[in-house]
Amino acid sequence: MIMEKHTLEPFYNEDSEILILGSFPSVKSRDDGFYYAHPKNRFWQILSVIYNEELIDIETKKTFLIKHKIALYDVCASCDIEKSKDASIKNVKPNNIGNIIKKSNIKKIYVNGKTAYNLYNKLIRDKINIDAIYLPSTSPANAKFKLEDLVQEYSQIKDN
Repeated sequence: MIMEKHTLEPFYNEDSEILILGSFPSVKSRDDGFYYAHPKNRFWQILSVIYNEELIDIETKKTFLIKHKIALYDVCASCDIEKSKDASIKNVKPNNIGNIIKKSNIKKIYVNGKTAYNLYNKLIRDKINIDAIYLPSTSPANAKFKLEDLVQEYSQIKDN
């Protein structure tokens, strides 16, 4: 296992109201320079269905996020990780989520997957005093959730 550093900047602006946190970017996301880049990760597909908008490239995704006041980041600033496997994450140093909270209008925090949820509660929750809302992982490794199930779970973001 290799110690990896988070190389993506948090995506948000001062109008962001919803923060969605993953655990740590996949190898593909680190290579592409933006969140949820693996073609089998269902994150963008879910948001596309919920909001009925086409999200085809990084620019349309960024425009979409700004329009809907959604911020993206991850819990881990660095960690030991094997490829993109959440289950292998160890020796975590958390990201400073407090900076995003101070510089935006975040009202709700959602976490994408159990690893992100558990790490958030262990390492960040008490520092910023905001409870996170758990959402099932959009990773292809989370095969027990069908796309329709994930769309139903993630719909609460739109109802925010």
